[in-house]
Amino acid sequence: MNLESLKGSYVPLVVPFSNGAVDYDAYARICEWQIGKGSHGLLVNATSGEPTTLTLDERAMLVQVARDVAGGRVPVCAGTASQSHQETVTLIERYQTLGVEIVCVVTPYYSKPPQRALVDFFVDVAQRTDRPLLIYHIPGRAAVRLAADTIVAIKDHAENFVGLKNTDDDLGLVTEVLHRIGGDFRIFCGWEPVSLPMLSIGACGVMLSVSNVVPDRVAQLCELHAGGDELGARRLNEELHELFAAIDYDTSPIATKYMLRRIGVIGTNEHRMPMTTSTPQLERQLDAVLVRAGLI
Repeated sequence: MNLESLKGSYVPLVVPFSNGAVDYDAYARICEWQIGKGSHGLLVNATSGEPTTLTLDERAMLVQVARDVAGGRVPVCAGTASQSHQETVTLIERYQTLGVEIVCVVTPYYSKPPQRALVDFFVDVAQRTDRPLLIYHIPGRAAVRLAADTIVAIKDHAENFVGLKNTDDDLGLVTEVLHRIGGDFRIFCGWEPVSLPMLSIGACGVMLSVSNVVPDRVAQLCELHAGGDELGARRLNEELHELFAAIDYDTSPIATKYMLRRIGVIGTNEHRMPMTTSTPQLERQLDAVLVRAGLI
């Protein structure tokens, strides 16, 4: 496995809806816009894409669209976003056929399996593909937290398990895992406020909802850090601070989708139930942030 391209800013793409249906044409335009703006990779079916509101066919079709648009220019990482083992296996098999570069499997949510069950689960799904496998570690949403021992045990039994999307603020876990597995293990930060700190202790990149809105700036943050310009990275991180915070003004991706509509990337910030759109008060807050960021 060539992991050289598994670094930098991978954008967790939002999914545009039109009258309740996925707007695949608009999704293709978003993918092209992201590539043109410098995103280093496309992440399909992560939290920003509201994947648990999508059917398996819709998730697979979004991956197909992203692959077609990318055309090998940037890697496509395909998420499963299911708590079901069978659904996860089904999606992995479809992604394998579609030729994605990386597969990202979320920790099984709701059921809250013990650590030994998580080892069994991820070793099993890793064997279903010959592609690099990332685990999507998002304790705040999944109510499941991986222990360092568990991550190491999975790695010991699954060679193609190569890293995490770590949407968490536990920097100690990142340090311990990199110490025990090695610096080649890929950890992407998935939460805006700790992006630069996580990069500074060894993360290889970021997968941030805010990169939907400012892909060029988030990519630049990664490039400055990777190039050793820590002062430049710190300055840019400070400039992005308010946008980073704005993503969490409401449940993601409500704020992200509203900002994308305001800057003209999508035509409507429609969601599927149980998600909902932004309130007038939230929109006023976000408009002020966008003005200060020079985006409107």
